[in-house]
Amino acid sequence: MSTLDDLIDPAAEHVQLGSGYRFTEGPAWSVREQALIFSDIPADTRYRWAPGDPEPTVHVRPNFKGNGMVYERSGTYLVCESDTSVVSRFDADGNRTVVASHFEGRELNSPNDIVTRSDDSIYFTDPNYGRWNDTVGRKRDPELDFQGVFRCRPDGSDLQLLVPRDEFEQPNGLCFSPDESLLYVNDSPRCHIKVFEVRDDGSLGPSRVFFEGLGTGEVGASTPDGMKCDELGNIWASGPGGIWVIDPSGRHLGTIPTPEFPGNLCWGGEDLRTLFVCSSTTVFSVRTKVASAPLPCHDAG
Repeated sequence: MSTLDDLIDPAAEHVQLGSGYRFTEGPAWSVREQALIFSDIPADTRYRWAPGDPEPTVHVRPNFKGNGMVYERSGTYLVCESDTSVVSRFDADGNRTVVASHFEGRELNSPNDIVTRSDDSIYFTDPNYGRWNDTVGRKRDPELDFQGVFRCRPDGSDLQLLVPRDEFEQPNGLCFSPDESLLYVNDSPRCHIKVFEVRDDGSLGPSRVFFEGLGTGEVGASTPDGMKCDELGNIWASGPGGIWVIDPSGRHLGTIPTPEFPGNLCWGGEDLRTLFVCSSTTVFSVRTKVASAPLPCHDAG
């Protein structure tokens, strides 16, 4: 049975990569380029950083209030855009195409976080936070009357709602278990994480509550947000006070303190044992003893 000390050295140094942002989100690591990208949502800017760089540099501006991001096996990357309510794809030349934008003829709410499966299909959450105000999106009324979790093919076709329409209040972070047999999705205002069995065809079985009490529900400071899984099946979730680490049985192993509320996180580096954390106005890295769960983008060469 693992302890938190088995996963990260208590004395591990937090290395600040950049500061002075408004609210950072969506870190994603490119194995092909050995580089990190992340967004400052209110500043409408995407940044890039690679080892040896003195600080992150502007990569894309404007970025349509980009939120969650993930690289694909081909080297392209997907972006959840709060301003436009779409999932978009960017290639190495910066060309943008829309992958998903409407469900049953209505605009999506504001796609928030995103993952890919080994068959390259795309899963994303769709709360309506990006319609609340012009800071993290664009204020406007929603067209959908629910907040769901969706799946589509790599080309964006066959967009499917994977959960009942009343399953979540505001679905946010999501991640697969290492063998992709389970999908974890957190619900920010309800402060819990649900887990679903993933069927062979990519659809989801019934849910169960995996972990409760991840905050108080206060937006922006005491709710679950971004979430990732390590190679041993432990869940690393942003929450009040830092990164909460929860083992596969649902036991809270401890919390890694962060200087500010951590919006999201991802592993990177040559051995995928460097954890990059978007902590509100700063971005930092810290070494861990455990690596990321395998992701399709790790096959990129």
